[in-house]
Amino acid sequence: MKRPVPLPALHTFMITAQCCNFTRAAELLCLTQGAVSRQIAGLEEHLGYALFLRQPRGLKLTDQGRDLYPRIEQVFNLIDEAVEQVGGKRKALQIKAPTCMMRWLLPRLLQWQKERPDVPVELTTTVQHKVDFRRESFDAAVIFGPPPDADSGALHLFDEQLTPVCSPQLLESGAPLRYLQDLEHHMLLHPSRDEQDWEVWLSAAGGKLADVRKGQHFETLDLAMSVAAQGTGVAIGDWALIGDDLLHGRLVTPFELKVRTGAGYYLVTPLRQEQAAGLGDLLGWLQVQASRR
Repeated sequence: MKRPVPLPALHTFMITAQCCNFTRAAELLCLTQGAVSRQIAGLEEHLGYALFLRQPRGLKLTDQGRDLYPRIEQVFNLIDEAVEQVGGKRKALQIKAPTCMMRWLLPRLLQWQKERPDVPVELTTTVQHKVDFRRESFDAAVIFGPPPDADSGALHLFDEQLTPVCSPQLLESGAPLRYLQDLEHHMLLHPSRDEQDWEVWLSAAGGKLADVRKGQHFETLDLAMSVAAQGTGVAIGDWALIGDDLLHGRLVTPFELKVRTGAGYYLVTPLRQEQAAGLGDLLGWLQVQASRR
């Protein structure tokens, strides 16, 4: 197998060809004149032809040297460009969020990437509602629950507001859904294994059902919303998260009552740590989006 041409020697040739002077090339390369001369001689021996004509007043490129020089210069320009592009590529911000946020968060992150491609984001979803920055290496996270401590630096997005949701087709199916007792004739969709959300809303509405536990139970709010949009039943949903579904007619809210539970959605970042570039812009942008929902 043919021995490859040594890259340092090619670089030395390119610099020497630019000035046609061993002494000047040595200064530019931070080498001795003898080292430059030896590298060029070794390269010529490897190639099998001369690159320079040694003249009393300096160097002159041979025909082969003139042909080789622009090609080698192009190669090193490509190398410089590649290094600059890779080195300048922004590391994606690592964001964690509970799955219940996906209906609201994901479309907005996609819009963010269109507006700010210079600040890429990688999203990790979880059924957990908290984050432990001591063990999890995220730049920021969305958490759900009661208001965090004032000194946590958490940014408020919006509060949870429970209300029943269903597809428009369900309302047109013949089974009325104008009064609380009409829910007895529809399948209830629960966003968790317990029935707490439905019970909280029914209690605030001043009504009861014969068996609130009937129906289908799901592991996530997002899954319950997706099934409700297919016309299967009535889910208890979070009005704060379904604005896009309401706007596009995938879901409707048959009752006006919205019940605040005291829980909310917050953006949090690691304390006492310098923020990644662009993170402050992203968090501020998400707050603005939340205020427009």
